[in-house]
Amino acid sequence: MPLDLIQTELGRDRRELTERVEDLNARFRHHSAHDVMHGAIDEIDELALVSSFGAESVVLLHMAAVVNKATPVLFVDTQMLFTETLEYQQEVSERLGLTNIRIIRAEDAEVEREDPYGALRLRDTDACCNLRKTFPLQKALVGFDGWITGRKRFQAGTRATLEFFEVEDGTGRIKVNPLAHWAPEDVRAYMEENNLPRHPLVAKGYPSIGCAPCTSPVKEGEDPRAGRWRDQNKEECGIHFVDGKMMRVGEKT
Repeated sequence: MPLDLIQTELGRDRRELTERVEDLNARFRHHSAHDVMHGAIDEIDELALVSSFGAESVVLLHMAAVVNKATPVLFVDTQMLFTETLEYQQEVSERLGLTNIRIIRAEDAEVEREDPYGALRLRDTDACCNLRKTFPLQKALVGFDGWITGRKRFQAGTRATLEFFEVEDGTGRIKVNPLAHWAPEDVRAYMEENNLPRHPLVAKGYPSIGCAPCTSPVKEGEDPRAGRWRDQNKEECGIHFVDGKMMRVGEKT
């Protein structure tokens, strides 16, 4: 097919996707997070929930389980996670009856080539994240029409206008943000009302939980994410596409 026709076709696909997202946002604008989750699972053919099984992850996992326990859940095991996180993943999956957990890992050959001694994080944390998290997730999302995230408006100024549904640039996928309008107290209330299990590290001073070597306890009065990559100019609370490139939240676009 000639290049100009390919570009025309891509432009048409983009417009159709944008119109679909605009329609979804218009229809669900005043609806609850539960309604958004239900609508997304019903209307997006191939949809995955990406979960770290971290401090707040159980909220979205519970919502998905209420709608459809067979919803694909992608869990990226960086092979540097806390033992508590791995145990929590099994506990939550069993308790909620989730039947389609897909554990994603970097290929052994890639890890052996790029980080044979597990020390890549000491000289380049971004490269370590790319190897163990970004690229494996990128591969795992191929074939999906959309994915569910836990992003919320209060988390950053750039998210102040976050919608329930977004077009993910460069991928042709829809990102779904059921908790976009939630505040921290909404998350806590939902967990209490539904008697959901807490990640065991939260009680030990870890309000935000990532890989064990790069996560430390948070002192009283500190920002909840102060323990992630402490003393480094780095912040990550999810992985997303911007202008066709994988970006970690906190990076400037």
